[in-house]
Amino acid sequence: MKDISIVVPLFNEDESLPELIDWIERVCTEHGYAHEVIMVDDGSTDDSWQVIQKLAKEYNAVRGIRFQRNYGKSAALNEGFKAASGNVVITMDADLQDSPDEIPELYRMITVDGFDLVSGWKKVRYDNAVTKNLPSKLYNAVNRRISGIKLHDMNCGLKAYKRKVVKSIEIYGEMHRFIPVLAKAAGFRKIGEKVVVHRARKYGVSKFGWERFINGFLDLLSVQFISRFGKKPMHFFGLWGTLVFLLGFIITIWLVVEKLFFAGSLINKPAFYMALTTMVIGTQFFLAGFIAELVSRSAADRNNYLVEETLGLDDIS
Repeated sequence: MKDISIVVPLFNEDESLPELIDWIERVCTEHGYAHEVIMVDDGSTDDSWQVIQKLAKEYNAVRGIRFQRNYGKSAALNEGFKAASGNVVITMDADLQDSPDEIPELYRMITVDGFDLVSGWKKVRYDNAVTKNLPSKLYNAVNRRISGIKLHDMNCGLKAYKRKVVKSIEIYGEMHRFIPVLAKAAGFRKIGEKVVVHRARKYGVSKFGWERFINGFLDLLSVQFISRFGKKPMHFFGLWGTLVFLLGFIITIWLVVEKLFFAGSLINKPAFYMALTTMVIGTQFFLAGFIAELVSRSAADRNNYLVEETLGLDDIS
């Protein structure tokens, strides 16, 4: 088993790859790490795959995965995590904005300090202040508030993980932005942060636009909901459905009592229609929870739980 697996997702980064691999090899050789570099080509349309093939012949540590088309960074990381064999898994971007010189300290924080996950913090950034830096700060502030994870730069591509962390989570959609949230939901609580060097882009252009902030916020809500109610959706939909239905029912009873003892017309009062609407909405919420519960109970992973360790069960198959 390797000491370190370095997973590098990439899309159209053929110019930077030789310099990146040479830098990684130099750092790992200096520190005597048994390592592998897994480069995941996310459907590049330039010469990235040809460059990876050439680098694999020059360096024994280089591995390659090539997608048929562009699936996104989450898919690339998920496949890279599946292929990783190192005790510590480190991710970094291929554009040379992440420094391989950070590898030794990240490795030490995992193996010596005992962190499950260490996220980089690009405290000083070389991106556009208006289009990237300010939105990123606001975005991370919202993330900290909702997730409860005190990281300044959750979306930083430079991260280090214990092997069991990456083998215990599944990344899909745009969930690569919330790997710390997924890890926390899986029971990995020791999450650290390290200030890392952010370098100005040397080659190419950024592959991400402003829409990532809107999509990222929606994905965060999805992650939070699934982590809390994924195996018990009725606890959410049933609770709110019951409360909303009861609100409508109480209003209805009040209107009926008013009708019986004080006369007046029910259908001419806005409260009557509000009561009917809330009762219908409450019923729909309850039924949505019931259907979600049926789906959850028939899911293939309904009894898939992460077991930390066992005692006296080694011989039981």
